[in-house]
Amino acid sequence: MILHVATTNTGKLRDFAFAAEGLQADASGGPVQLATLPGLSALAAPAEDQETFEGNARLKAEYYARAAPGLLVLADDSGLEVDTLEGRPGVRSARFAADLGRSVETGEIDAANNDALLLAMLEQVNRRARYRCVLALARDGVVFATADGSLEGEILTDPEGAGGFGYDPLFFVPELGCTMAQASPEDRLRLSHRGRALRALLAGLEDVR
Repeated sequence: MILHVATTNTGKLRDFAFAAEGLQADASGGPVQLATLPGLSALAAPAEDQETFEGNARLKAEYYARAAPGLLVLADDSGLEVDTLEGRPGVRSARFAADLGRSVETGEIDAANNDALLLAMLEQVNRRARYRCVLALARDGVVFATADGSLEGEILTDPEGAGGFGYDPLFFVPELGCTMAQASPEDRLRLSHRGRALRALLAGLEDVR
């Protein structure tokens, strides 16, 4: 079974590929194969204007599947949820700093978002948070499967580590004893919320070809 992933984000593709290694997807025992959706770069991205991860994942899967008849199209939406911020930044994780009116230079989005998060968390005692991903699988514009994956952690008061991307320098994982930015590439892939969502999605499929 080939899943055509509707993203050009190398980090996401790496997470999905690692999670798919060795997995069997259907009753015949066929392996999961991942490929970038053909012609993706020529398509205008849809507006991600839904209020939930699932809403955006479904919107994207339906949109891209209509542009690729007959193919299985996988789309995701993911981000950081902080309990004391009532789930923010959530679906706005990539635009958190901009939403707060902060100037964001090209190439400095991650740093600006991390600074915005630190400011928002300045007086907070409860620092529990999670990385969350929702996947939607569609064919011919119709979503027929969704799945959710998450990784629990805490937000630090200062960034630590230089690896990973996004909020990784602030996201401390208790089971690792370090931030995702300090974790080894193998641990980051093993614990990925995107990988967990993909494994959950495939576990719920029976005989899709």
